[in-house]
Amino acid sequence: MNECHSFPASIDANCRILILGSMPGEASLQQQQYYAHPQNRFWPMICNILNSSTVPSSYENRLKLLLDHNIGLWDSLAFCERSGSLDSAIKKEQPNDFPALFKNYPQIKKICFNGGKAFQSFKKHHKDLLQDTKKEFIALPSTSPANARWQMPKLLDAWKAALQP
Repeated sequence: MNECHSFPASIDANCRILILGSMPGEASLQQQQYYAHPQNRFWPMICNILNSSTVPSSYENRLKLLLDHNIGLWDSLAFCERSGSLDSAIKKEQPNDFPALFKNYPQIKKICFNGGKAFQSFKKHHKDLLQDTKKEFIALPSTSPANARWQMPKLLDAWKAALQP
């Protein structure tokens, strides 16, 4: 089992949407970049939805693209133990501090979960926050290459509908 720690939130005062993963996979943890696995469909999908002609080559510009569209990025979990990258292998999970995040960024109105585990972990540790009627919570299909049953066109449709302001 490896100890896994999530990255700091990529967020600013203009963000209205927050995308949450569960915990970065091995490739992402090694590179210290969200969605670093070359077959993860997150960045190509986001660029398609945000009408960016290509995926920015630098990680900083990828995060900037999201921030320029008022979208933040973080994880449901702050820590876990896991062998490999599969969400099903996550053990001893500890949540990120969403009460503090929402207090510091009250303008966040839509929270989109990248995959079932991201939503399940949030719900397990912050069930009370799901009662906030000023926020919309949307569970979306994972962009992971392990989620092969969701082909890119179907994935794009689901995510595009959710990310509309």
